[in-house]
Amino acid sequence: MDTHEVNRVRAALALYVADVFASAPRKDQRAKGDCYLRGLMLDGRRKSIQAMASRLPDGNEQNLQQFVNQSTWDPVPVQRRICERMLPLIAPTAWVIDDVSVPKDGRMSVAVAPQYCGALGKRANCQVAVSVHAASTTASCPLQWRLGVGLGHRSPGHNPHPVRRRAPGEVAPGGGHARHARRLGHDAAGRGR
Repeated sequence: MDTHEVNRVRAALALYVADVFASAPRKDQRAKGDCYLRGLMLDGRRKSIQAMASRLPDGNEQNLQQFVNQSTWDPVPVQRRICERMLPLIAPTAWVIDDVSVPKDGRMSVAVAPQYCGALGKRANCQVAVSVHAASTTASCPLQWRLGVGLGHRSPGHNPHPVRRRAPGEVAPGGGHARHARRLGHDAAGRGR
């Protein structure tokens, strides 16, 4: 969507944001949520904070960065409300549980590691996220998602004992990404963890 198309749906988007982000404790967090969603809707290959802020007329990189990385709002009620709104619209005939790899340059983003990257079809620096989508023949929507953070990605302060990175192809105790997928599937089905 270009800026004019986003502006045409802005009133409807404002109602959606007010509903979905109602659990965010502060008004400024809800406003940043509106700005962030408009940034995601705009045309552009890169959906980084910097790229989205540069495309938005009211985009403020620092505000968006704080909304995503430092705000104290809880994402669980937001995801729950998205589920409540989308399930009746989609009327899912299937649940799709998938892992998605996102190629990354460098290692500054959380959970970036050299690992198999399905998007590239080879081993590369990437993040891996697991998602659950409600799907029908006419629509689909991600309803649950989590970034896969393996043992090798934990901060040094997390555990006083050194953490060994997994060797390529080594399966983590507890199932790695498959464990995240099962947990997300149970969450989406309303059965908890």
